[in-house]
Amino acid sequence: MKPDCLILYVNSPAESVLFYRSLLGREPVEQSPNFAMFMLNDKTMLGLWAAHDVQPGSELRGGGAEIGITVESDPEVEAAVAAWKASGWPVLQTPTAMDFGYTAVTADPDGHRVRVFRPARS
Repeated sequence: MKPDCLILYVNSPAESVLFYRSLLGREPVEQSPNFAMFMLNDKTMLGLWAAHDVQPGSELRGGGAEIGITVESDPEVEAAVAAWKASGWPVLQTPTAMDFGYTAVTADPDGHRVRVFRPARS
């Protein structure tokens, strides 16, 4: 088994596409009124599914997990936060040194967390 797709339940796929298009710097590979799909890398996809259309239905919503984005340097973490602020996105965690690396967190329109981090150096 090779997991290759993460699906988030969202209130508005169109609104979420705007967020993830800006965050990822790419267009969705698939989009309809109730669903959109982005390629995260050559093997992993991110789906955005309209919560009212999810089958089987679910009451769960964003905030209970994170999408992690690895970067190479501390300035890249800081640049991400500057871009989030310029876009009006929430900064849930300002750049912070933690045991696993240097990190910061934002959230998409539905409260799904996105963490950017430079891994701790050995």
